Amino acid sequence: MKTVAEGVAYVFGNNIDTDQIYPGKYVEFTEMEDIRQYAMSGSEEPDLAKVFQPGDIIVAGTNFGCGSSREHAAMTLKGIAVGAILAESFGRIFYRNAINLGIPAITCKGIRSLVHRGDKVRIDFTTGEIVNETTGEKAKAEPMNEYMMSILQNGGIKPMIRKMQEDKKKKEL
Repeated sequence: MKTVAEGVAYVFGNNIDTDQIYPGKYVEFTEMEDIRQYAMSGSEEPDLAKVFQPGDIIVAGTNFGCGSSREHAAMTLKGIAVGAILAESFGRIFYRNAINLGIPAITCKGIRSLVHRGDKVRIDFTTGEIVNETTGEKAKAEPMNEYMMSILQNGGIKPMIRKMQEDKKKKEL
């Protein structure tokens, strides 16, 4: 995984809950190809999965991902290959689900006033620097710590743990 994300911004409001990210009526789907097509389908951008390009960035206000603890909400964003999620704040469980699935979730106060739909955004996860490449404006977010970067660089917490176990076995041999 890269330490920098660059992509087009898709901007959402405050209190975007998990049913807006991935409506519960689709929870029966288990394959990523099925799940991904419903990304943000309960929101004001119900066709996001059709226009979203890998690496594009979701920008939101406060409390992004509030609601249920269903992992599907984060899975659907991983399925569309979101480059990162920038929000003023996150629902706690959604935030951990996103990180554990290998999705960069970055908190940045005031980000919605800095970025508008269609702007090109660059995020450095290790320094916390955010640049709106369309306007030249900058913001500073909390950089991701080493442990979180390790999770992201391994593609999620499960692949990271598998790798740690494999490395341990190699050392024992």
